[in-house]
Amino acid sequence: MSIASLQDRFPSYARDVKLNLSAMAEDDSLTPQQKYGLFVACGHASRNAEVAKALEGEAASHLSPEALDAARGAGVLMGMNNVYYRFLHLTSNPEYRTMPARLRMQLIGKPGVDKVDFELWCLAVSAINGCGMCMDSHEKVVREGGLPASAVQTAVRFAAIIQSAAIALETAAVVA
Repeated sequence: MSIASLQDRFPSYARDVKLNLSAMAEDDSLTPQQKYGLFVACGHASRNAEVAKALEGEAASHLSPEALDAARGAGVLMGMNNVYYRFLHLTSNPEYRTMPARLRMQLIGKPGVDKVDFELWCLAVSAINGCGMCMDSHEKVVREGGLPASAVQTAVRFAAIIQSAAIALETAAVVA
């Protein structure tokens, strides 16, 4: 499965999504590992198996096995962290912020790929999942690691496009 095969399944009202996916695929403002890692991490974060499979298909020849696993891991790990840290951020009781998280997250410390790339993937997934606390944390690491604001914006733009692709497929199934 590929991006083109996904696009063929989009309803007519998702033309913008189709065009945005094409633009994303042609974007060369990030390194190949950053770009294709975003495809994989955000594809899994979209929770749509077709999107995840298509984006992995696009990424497979551009990522090492280690990078592919790290990107998958970013999507999965942020699924856990974003729920927990979004709760801390949104709840009004400060007592919870004093408690240890007690969540295993060793992958963040040793992702098996460049730390900045992994953090960029985590940032994009955190945007999909709506965790401001995590977005701030990962954005800080990415920027301190030397990436410009434009790279952060591109990563979040990719996340938005990938999420909208999942929604387009789901709405097409509902109205069919």
